[in-house]
Amino acid sequence: MSDTKHVGVLLFEGFEELDAIGPYEVFGNAGKRGADWTVETLATEPTDRVTAAYGLRVEPDGVLGSDASPDRERDLDRGLEPDRDLDFLVVPGGGWNDGDESERARAAADDEDLLATIRELHDAGTTLVSVCTGGMILAEAGVLDGRPAVTHHGALDDLRESGAETIDARVVDDGDVVTAGGITAGIDCALWLVEREWGVEVAQSVATAMEYERGGDVYLG
Repeated sequence: MSDTKHVGVLLFEGFEELDAIGPYEVFGNAGKRGADWTVETLATEPTDRVTAAYGLRVEPDGVLGSDASPDRERDLDRGLEPDRDLDFLVVPGGGWNDGDESERARAAADDEDLLATIRELHDAGTTLVSVCTGGMILAEAGVLDGRPAVTHHGALDDLRESGAETIDARVVDDGDVVTAGGITAGIDCALWLVEREWGVEVAQSVATAMEYERGGDVYLG
């Protein structure tokens, strides 16, 4: 990898808007204030756009994938190179607490190809970052087993039952896995990662520009 860090923000049908867009804005803002990284949105499969929970439509920059993907040639034909060279992958949530297994975060958590890719990326050195019930997607991928983590308060029982150690904190930093609580906690999580990687001055500059009052509740695993 080059010195420039690469951040991918995962998008799937029905993702919670702020889970993804909040961190995206933080990281993009930090890139203008001293953080040397690129930020891109990545769909779970080839598509022209992804529709979020409240109707926001996003044109993804690429596709999250692996070299072994059976759709690799189709992805390349459409100009969507599967992205594996990631330092960070942000996984949003959305709709987990609605209980519908066929939609949104629960559907993503049931996508074996997606879960396998998440595991491959983690094994290759990508730091996984979940926001809200995106933590349940990481749990289903098996990367939270026995590790401290947090998710939306409505899914804490599910997270606990998955084998993770649930923590009462807004952000839980366990090194190569960082999890955030519900929705707006994703902004605090992103600001924390900016501070961790690029320093407190850069993080505070971003928070000031966004007129955001940071929450200081970060648990270090």
